[in-house]
Amino acid sequence: MRALQGLSPRAREIVRAAGDLLEQDGPEALSMRRIAAELGIRAASLYEHVRDKPALEAALISAGFEEQAELFARAVEGATDPIGALTVAYRDFARRRPNLYRLMTERPLRRDLLVPGVEEAAAQPLLAATGGDPDRARAIWAFAHGMVILELNGRFPADAELDGAWERGVAAFTE
Repeated sequence: MRALQGLSPRAREIVRAAGDLLEQDGPEALSMRRIAAELGIRAASLYEHVRDKPALEAALISAGFEEQAELFARAVEGATDPIGALTVAYRDFARRRPNLYRLMTERPLRRDLLVPGVEEAAAQPLLAATGGDPDRARAIWAFAHGMVILELNGRFPADAELDGAWERGVAAFTE
């Protein structure tokens, strides 16, 4: 991933190990001590390669934004309904990578630590699909995030027809 290219090979290995722990056990698993144990090194050694935990999390988030940017760009290629295609891709990403999704969205974003341009690259397909209207793009993103986080957190009744709710919500933005 390009988002990790600026890191040393050892730092990339640390970020990958952190990503594996994140996916297996959730954001609470991201302790420097636990990551070091996974790699068979002392926790203090991690700091020779990764400045601190916020920098490590920012590397994971940067890689997540890069993955989203690629998925979203593919989703709109040839799509007759780019907003619908993007919401499907957004939901698929969150459901496939729920712990990374939560890390990316559940707390203030340290933009100063992100790889420059990755957040903008992930947002660009939606902004283009709205004709460059940032307010409409934010409203669609807020709808998609609200739906997906409620779904991930099991907040809908078991018999809720979520696909239908997604379709109705997207239709409200495309009418």
